[in-house]
Amino acid sequence: MAQPAKGPATAPCSTPPVHTEDAVTSVHPVDEKLHLSRLVPAALQHIAAMYAGVVTPPLIIGQACGLDIAARTRLIAASLLIAGIATVLQTIGVKGLVGNRLPFVNAASSAGIAPILAIAETNDKGHQLPAIYGAVMVAGAFCLALGPFFGRLLRFFPPLVTGVVITLIGVTLMPVPVGWAQGGDKTAADFGAMRHLALAGFTLAVILLIQRFGKGFVKQIALLFGLLIGTLAAIPFGMADFSGLKSAPVAALPTPFAFGAPEFQPAAILSLCIVMLVLMTESSAGMLALGEICDRRADGRTITRGLRTDGLATLFGPVFGGFPTSAFAQNVGVVSLTRVRSRYVVAVAGAVLLVLGAFPVLGAVVSLVPMPVLGGAGIVLFGSIAVSGIRTLSEAGLDDSSNIILVAVALGAGIIPLAAPTFYADFPAWAQTVLGSGISAGALVAVLLNLFFHHLGTRSRQPAPALKSS
Repeated sequence: MAQPAKGPATAPCSTPPVHTEDAVTSVHPVDEKLHLSRLVPAALQHIAAMYAGVVTPPLIIGQACGLDIAARTRLIAASLLIAGIATVLQTIGVKGLVGNRLPFVNAASSAGIAPILAIAETNDKGHQLPAIYGAVMVAGAFCLALGPFFGRLLRFFPPLVTGVVITLIGVTLMPVPVGWAQGGDKTAADFGAMRHLALAGFTLAVILLIQRFGKGFVKQIALLFGLLIGTLAAIPFGMADFSGLKSAPVAALPTPFAFGAPEFQPAAILSLCIVMLVLMTESSAGMLALGEICDRRADGRTITRGLRTDGLATLFGPVFGGFPTSAFAQNVGVVSLTRVRSRYVVAVAGAVLLVLGAFPVLGAVVSLVPMPVLGGAGIVLFGSIAVSGIRTLSEAGLDDSSNIILVAVALGAGIIPLAAPTFYADFPAWAQTVLGSGISAGALVAVLLNLFFHHLGTRSRQPAPALKSS
């Protein structure tokens, strides 16, 4: 006989509910999706920090190639557009293929300006940009081919090496905000005038006061407040230039090969492939720095995906008017300073760059920030990068005399181009390109000395620990 029913089954309800708070706290800060009230100001802070650096290469190169204002505007818009695409691709990425999925900004690097100007000088008008773009495209392909090997070499970058490189990023870039604080244009009659220095000092003071007395998120976006208050203070003294708003077109989508089809010249290609090696070193150093700052150390695969993104942006950027693409160290400083480590913040900043590239009149609004204001904020930014490097070196076992010598010599090699810019003037051109960058020179010396002290013929000695993915 069938047994009578004992009531409704309860098995489907036996699983306990998932607590939302536990799910939130398990999210790594890099993957955290912030509320709009925090997301937007943090993204704007990144844009304010990077904007001057993004527009500098196309502005200088455009002037050197004799482009008129309209053509230079198109070049700047293209640079913003490519920076936006590369930054979104880096931060969001395609898992396992491209993107390091860190709060990492990619844009046209100022390190390529000097060799690009040399290419422009050796070509007739009308062939300058085509020769430059042909060389840039090959350099991008070179980066794609070589990128995987950089990731596999990560074991040669223990904290001893990365600490030196991160410190040098901050130290060697310090002349940039100093130049901004003096007015930005070295050819101007009022370069270094007291009014510029006063505005830079006022901006720095505002940031320091907010850091001292601000609380919570207000303290985190002290840099943005400094830029805003500094710009407002500049207006009554006529130090904020609004002319860019009048001349900038409302919309200007870049046209493929608007400056001519690429030309492939061997000397130009060789020059920019050497530059690409430097940029790959700096980009790898930036990823290692961000990995340390974000508590998600970059492993070989992360660096390979990041460099692959650099290569793709450099290869296809010239189609619309872009230049060699690499990491932006000032935005590493923003992450270090604010401790806002969400990659989605930088992804939103990249999306805004896309919009600025499509609508130059919007980009002109951002460019209203005077150079001295950027200079006051930049001192904090680049200084904080150096502090991150010092913090990394504190983990590197500096009680060992060999490690002390390694750090001392590598830092010295990195500071030589800063202390004596003409030191390598009689070296071959390729050596000047590599050693003339304090970051790449210091990184090269640190890697070689690490091999010498900790790898070659030292079986009885434990090598310095390599960085690992967390």
